[in-house]
Amino acid sequence: MTILKTTGLTKKFGTFTALDGVNIEVDEGEIYGFIGPNGAGKSTTIRILLGMLKATSGKATIFGKDVWTDAVDLHQRIAYVPGDVNLWPNLTGGEVIDLFLKLRGPIDVARRDELIEDFQFDPTKKCGSYSKGNRQKIALISALAADVDLYILDEPTSGLDPLMERVFQDYVIDAKNNGKSILLSSHILSEVERLCDKVGIIREGQLIESGTLDDMRHLTRTNLHIETKEPLSELARMKGIHNLVVKNTIYDFQIDTEQMDAIMKYVSQHGIVNMVSTPPTLEDLFMRHYEGAEKGGAS
Repeated sequence: MTILKTTGLTKKFGTFTALDGVNIEVDEGEIYGFIGPNGAGKSTTIRILLGMLKATSGKATIFGKDVWTDAVDLHQRIAYVPGDVNLWPNLTGGEVIDLFLKLRGPIDVARRDELIEDFQFDPTKKCGSYSKGNRQKIALISALAADVDLYILDEPTSGLDPLMERVFQDYVIDAKNNGKSILLSSHILSEVERLCDKVGIIREGQLIESGTLDDMRHLTRTNLHIETKEPLSELARMKGIHNLVVKNTIYDFQIDTEQMDAIMKYVSQHGIVNMVSTPPTLEDLFMRHYEGAEKGGAS
């Protein structure tokens, strides 16, 4: 079941096109990673989804309802975490969390207290005294304590230390296992790789690649480190070999995945002494696609 969908989503500010025909689809119980550099259009897309901006053209729906005309109703079923949290400086963290939760109805006190403990958060201090990481914890606790069907998270771990990032990731996985859907905008590629079922890469307002990680990985390269008994004299001329570095009979290179079978048949004929294969990471994929787009189109 599709929870969130955009079709041809476009947003212009005067003559500047911030979004150009963006298509996103998030299904029930799915984590969708939305990645791209600063200024690519991630936050603009999210503001449209939240009903804060009106799209110039195209369509965006959540739970089958229009995000602009039905924004008030939709917010009852959505929790949002921004990447930069501004709070009332004279209220305590606990007061702000309770205020956000009361806007939704009765507070699940046990759930709230569990989150406060797991995030190692002191709710008694005034918000004006909190660090960026602690302000972020307030937003995360308020969102994750709410019983909603969709979480929209825009750089949610900004300012958190690695231990707290792991706590966040565990809660997101738990939400997914309970059938919740998550749109996660993040610049931490390892976080996206660990959590997300599907990924969309956005550049200058255009979605240049999207799909599952497995679908997308066939487009990138595997890293190989190979030592052989005999020299691989033909390796450099073979199709699908990139960035080859040779030292005696030790070879480090990248290989197009679709050429793996032919190259391994060739290598195996020369006596493999040692071989280490490193699968492509999301960072490899992101950099290849992004650099390819800069040269005139995704490769």
